[in-house]
Amino acid sequence: MRMRIEGGRALVEGRLEEASIHLDCEAGIITAVGAQTSAERTIDASGLLVLPGIVDIHGDAFERQMMPRPGVGFPIDVALLESDRQAVANGITTVFHGVTWSWEGGLRGAENARAILDGIECLRCRLGADTRYHLRHETYNLDAEGEIIAWLAERRIDVIAFNDHMSATVNASNRAHRIGQMAERAGVTNEYFLGVIERTQRRGDEVPASIKRLAAAAVASEVPLLSHDDTSPERRRWFRALGCRLAEFPTTVETAEDAMSHGDDVVLGAPNVVRGGSHIGWIDATEMIARGLCSVLASDYYYPAPLLAPFTLVERDMLPFAQAWALVSQAPANAVRLTDRGDIASGRRADLIIVDASTAKQPQVVATIVAGRIVHLARADIIVFAR
Repeated sequence: MRMRIEGGRALVEGRLEEASIHLDCEAGIITAVGAQTSAERTIDASGLLVLPGIVDIHGDAFERQMMPRPGVGFPIDVALLESDRQAVANGITTVFHGVTWSWEGGLRGAENARAILDGIECLRCRLGADTRYHLRHETYNLDAEGEIIAWLAERRIDVIAFNDHMSATVNASNRAHRIGQMAERAGVTNEYFLGVIERTQRRGDEVPASIKRLAAAAVASEVPLLSHDDTSPERRRWFRALGCRLAEFPTTVETAEDAMSHGDDVVLGAPNVVRGGSHIGWIDATEMIARGLCSVLASDYYYPAPLLAPFTLVERDMLPFAQAWALVSQAPANAVRLTDRGDIASGRRADLIIVDASTAKQPQVVATIVAGRIVHLARADIIVFAR
């Protein structure tokens, strides 16, 4: 079936301009921009924006659907389907679920990591967004190495990030409170969890070699690598030498400067922009964007944030709209080598969203299209069928 979107202002080649966009829904691609061709279905986007779909490469808000309160769990299939509805309603057409496989156990233990992977693979045909697996590997989780290498070889996971929450936990100024939260999430007593920390920490000397082996396996399988919470330029350089070209949430300005100066991508949280600062007191994403030290914004823990953040940046006179929108569309797509999406052009994947931005502080996604298929529709009156 052929479909066209007309009457709206589309983001094409860095400009918002009125243009007709034509889709081959069966092939899932954009066939033309600007030309006039017939179609069985028309979307009247008059007064609306037509934008490339959001590519969210780091988000763990789905965990809230799995465990809305500590110790209160829901089935993974229910959680994934509900998270998908939230994602597409907020304009996210490609979503990477950031699944933490940690030494902690519980919500972030081996059983859930495996079950979420199986769940995504089983439900993929029912999910609206193009749903992918972002493995957040806790580097002290040494016993998982062999299984993860097998997953990489089989291309079952789409990106792998190296996290070290062991060091952050042990060295935290609020260590007792942090351990209490983690023990609650794992479903164990504080005393038991302290024992887990002690046993895991003893193997710290094995961690660097394990990271190197996993990085080599990822590079061999062409799976993008990310390092999480880099604390220094030296740490960023160490990961870069392993083929890791994405720095997630660097903790210092100097680290971000080192990353950007060497052509790495710097990923920061869209909620940081929307809220006007980090929820844990780290670097301000808006300030980093103003200094050219952020190339990608991600949902992190809140699905509405990538939609809101570009409008927020424009309202604050930080960036022109096209540049702001690229932070959540083209730039993240390119960062994880999904070069078929992220902009509106002939031959590209038909991942598009139609947005009512009449109230800039509360933009609303009217329709979400993934690979030519309408997966979210808030206003049925915009659909016109050929007679």
